[in-house]
Amino acid sequence: MKKTIAVLGLFMLGTLLFSQVNLPAEHQFVSGNWVMIGNRLYQNDAGSRLAKINIAVPQEDIMIYEFDARYEGGAEDGHGGFGLHLFVDHSYPRISWGAGSSYLLWLNYDENPENKEIPAGLSAQLYRSYTDSRMDLIQSFDLNEYAGLLTEETLSASIPFKIVVDGNSGEIHVYDPAGDGNSYFVLNIGENLPLKGDWVVLRTNGMKLSFAN
Repeated sequence: MKKTIAVLGLFMLGTLLFSQVNLPAEHQFVSGNWVMIGNRLYQNDAGSRLAKINIAVPQEDIMIYEFDARYEGGAEDGHGGFGLHLFVDHSYPRISWGAGSSYLLWLNYDENPENKEIPAGLSAQLYRSYTDSRMDLIQSFDLNEYAGLLTEETLSASIPFKIVVDGNSGEIHVYDPAGDGNSYFVLNIGENLPLKGDWVVLRTNGMKLSFAN
């Protein structure tokens, strides 16, 4: 399970759903500075702590998320993070901490975290969101053993990702972006099944990212 989160942490990158280069017709740029340049969507506000975009995506059964993502800056101050809420039940078009009923996969770099359950440095968390203002931390993973792999070359590269989620079992497969296309890591949610939702929410915290397919 730790390796599942680690493969994302190695590249300090974010995630988003795309259809070709275009966002679904129904989406909401809620906070942050989002702009489409060429075939990439950029979140350019490194100072925004709760930048987010709501994307209308019906989700149930088996879902496949494919994208490439690239780190663009902002973590130089010792703090930055990003995450993806999956199986969100409703859209909330304002700044918020949670995202309705959903699960948040979160990657974090924080040299001085306020929450003592979160390790200093590179880490990852799994949250369950109950409302737009309430989330509970389910698990936290210390990834500092991988921090040495964060180099200029890996951070500036566009990395292809594939995530497959089985909403019936709660099993998540994160395919190894450096592998042969067949190897993956497994994470189990294991509660509140079957998982269903109408929205995906992408959020960043104190860093710039860009996305494309």
